[in-house]
Amino acid sequence: MAISPNSLLKIPYYSKVHQFQKYLFVVNRTQIGNRLFSDEAFPKITTHYTIYPREKDPRWKEINMERFADTTDVLIVGGGPAGMCAAIQAKKLAAKEGKELKVTVVEKSAEVGGHILSGACIETKALDELIPDWKDKEAPLTTPVKKDRFSFLTEKARIPIPVLSFMPLNNHGNYVVRLGHVVRWLGEQAEALGVEIYPGYAAAEILYHKDGSVKGIATNDVGIGKDGAPKDNFERGMELHAKCTIFAEGCHGHLTKQIIKKFDLRANSEPQTYGIGLKEIWEINPSKHQPGLVEHTVGWPLDRNTYGGSFLYHLNEPSPLIAIGFVVGLDYTNPYLSPFKEFQRFKLHPTIRSVLEGGQRVAYGARALNEGGFQSLPKLTFPGGCLIGCAAGFLNTPKIKGTHNAMKSGMLAAEAAVEAVWAQGENLEQSVEPVTYVNKIQNSWIWTELKAARNIRPSFHSSLGLYGGILYGGFSMLVGGKEPWTLKHGDPDYKRLKPAKECKPIDYPKPDNKITFDLLSSVALTGTNHEADQPPHLTLKDDTIPVKNNLTVFDGPEGRFCPAGVYEFVPLESGEGQRLQINAQNCIHCKTCDIKDPSQNINWVTPEGGGGPAYNGM
Repeated sequence: MAISPNSLLKIPYYSKVHQFQKYLFVVNRTQIGNRLFSDEAFPKITTHYTIYPREKDPRWKEINMERFADTTDVLIVGGGPAGMCAAIQAKKLAAKEGKELKVTVVEKSAEVGGHILSGACIETKALDELIPDWKDKEAPLTTPVKKDRFSFLTEKARIPIPVLSFMPLNNHGNYVVRLGHVVRWLGEQAEALGVEIYPGYAAAEILYHKDGSVKGIATNDVGIGKDGAPKDNFERGMELHAKCTIFAEGCHGHLTKQIIKKFDLRANSEPQTYGIGLKEIWEINPSKHQPGLVEHTVGWPLDRNTYGGSFLYHLNEPSPLIAIGFVVGLDYTNPYLSPFKEFQRFKLHPTIRSVLEGGQRVAYGARALNEGGFQSLPKLTFPGGCLIGCAAGFLNTPKIKGTHNAMKSGMLAAEAAVEAVWAQGENLEQSVEPVTYVNKIQNSWIWTELKAARNIRPSFHSSLGLYGGILYGGFSMLVGGKEPWTLKHGDPDYKRLKPAKECKPIDYPKPDNKITFDLLSSVALTGTNHEADQPPHLTLKDDTIPVKNNLTVFDGPEGRFCPAGVYEFVPLESGEGQRLQINAQNCIHCKTCDIKDPSQNINWVTPEGGGGPAYNGM
């Protein structure tokens, strides 16, 4: 008797290990296309309840699944810049009107700001509006930009490009910051106003009223074994019910994805397109340190058809620190490309290496970012809540800035939410939709800014690639972004990857452990940590797809696009073929895998609250 891999998917996942092995024992080799796979190639990987429901698992039959519930007026999911600014604005409005308003923030990081990663060179206009006396309150903005440099790189040379006052990369008046520190400070301001903040509590499930409107969220359960069974220390998460729920999860959030799908919020927008940003902090030789210097480059090491570029910011801190990073558009086509290795190679450029030599790398991290801009904005509201910040996609790509827009969107959402909550009164049986939020956004500088920049990112999809994008970008700036047409992004990023047979492998230099480094030593600097005995939060809809499709057709790109070594194809014991191994403890919550997986088989879900990177001002 032979059993197909598809039949294996129907085996009850709660079968004991020896029962599962009994099934595997009788499996013959399986031929797919022209390739022959052994049963070893399809181990059971996913045990998460989002794939294998607990109600079908007898191990959960006697477990008390009741959850404690609490209520709040405004619930904010995510404690980043957008979420914290929404919370502060809501409480300020309540204080101005002399009314009671309960505002609650849940944040999956163990500490406020612990999962934040950005360049970051920020505009302060939103902060100026929200907290005009931020300097007196010792906000951690201590590095005003003093000088801009923009260059085109070849392998050995740097070609300067003038930064004129009307160009997106003119940073006069901006500040170089460690955004995690800014967010932590915003959290302190929010708490001082009476906002209830719960770090270490991951929002894991969306709750709905009977009418389909969003009721709130449930935080994650804890005490679940890697096999999906409850452990002795199992504790149910809690429910938070709200009159209005604001989703501020950042780029490609776990719950935001579900909200967009359920309410079809992208029905009238282009697909979102993304990039991955990789960043290191270095302590360099003091003689090379120029606080306030901001540098950006395009060109080498990427080819003209791969979107991306670099940043290098000199911070003004007691130690001579710089933030250096590299962004690669996730619409790249060559499955052999590794964003991490492109970043390491970039640092070998003579003008970059000269800055780093004699210095020491002290931090590393990575994060996906929205690049779609104006065309990719979804419908912003839905029954029971709205999307803000990078959950909506307010990044201005040519500026490489989104924090100011995220903060402003949070403030506007708070205004709309508070108006709707007060108009509703004490009725908790139905949540409110902050419908005025859309008009507030459209009448703000967010809308004006994104609309003016709308065509620059999609212009890189022409046959001229980078050169066409630069030329179009120059034209768009000359006309003030008022061209009468709107370019489309086209296919989503995951559809752009070409089969491996159509592409050439990329020969990356080996790390020298002075300027360039390997992946695992880099991940060690993130401080990332997850409870080992929990179901992998990198879930697969079908455990066989990574080998059957991704490895066979694309030569296993997840082993290269992940910036944390989570996905690894390892040899089978038989020596014939490979299987996928998921090192979930390495995950730094960048969401790249969920975005770029060509099979769209990976679904990133929240792990136990508090897990993930422990960034210190990234």
